Amino acid sequence: MSETSLIFIIITTALVSNVVLSQFLGICSFLGVSKSVKNSAALGVAVIFVITIASAVANLLYQFLLKPFQLEYLETIVFILVIAALVQIVEMFLKKSSPAIYNALGIYLPLITTNCAVLGVALTNVENEYNFIQSVTAGFGTAVGYTIAIVLLAGIRERINEEDLPSPFRGAPVVLLAAALMSIAFMGFSGLSL
Repeated sequence: MSETSLIFIIITTALVSNVVLSQFLGICSFLGVSKSVKNSAALGVAVIFVITIASAVANLLYQFLLKPFQLEYLETIVFILVIAALVQIVEMFLKKSSPAIYNALGIYLPLITTNCAVLGVALTNVENEYNFIQSVTAGFGTAVGYTIAIVLLAGIRERINEEDLPSPFRGAPVVLLAAALMSIAFMGFSGLSL
């Protein structure tokens, strides 16, 4: 396994197959938290931690527990339990270290547990038969892609709020339009290959 293949995995997961803008996973928090860049960045960091660690732990559990004992059919349940435990750790850490960010993220922080992007990465890593390093790399790349997307949308939303828009476009319509245009823009990365 070369560095080039790991870089390819990161570029593919972060930009080409962006979990939010190409695969449409994690839309709830993407639209709900992206009202400010600060909160979006904080959630992005939490998601990077959760997805990267969940990818590592899920790979180890799959390789050394589920696969050898032919319990692959339990992968979804096991992965959800791992994700829930990691989210609890992040939640406790933020509550102690940064109450303002903890309060600003509100319900969206515990919702990382049900964020289909986190589970989607773990299942995709198994489907792609990634080894440990590739799984961690794919998890990190996916989480970085999520963070890029949510921070970009938050920046756009902050600018949109300063504009005088016609009333039918205010609120959700303009946010969905901005997200759609971002998705189209990210399609431009589909030509990238190493």
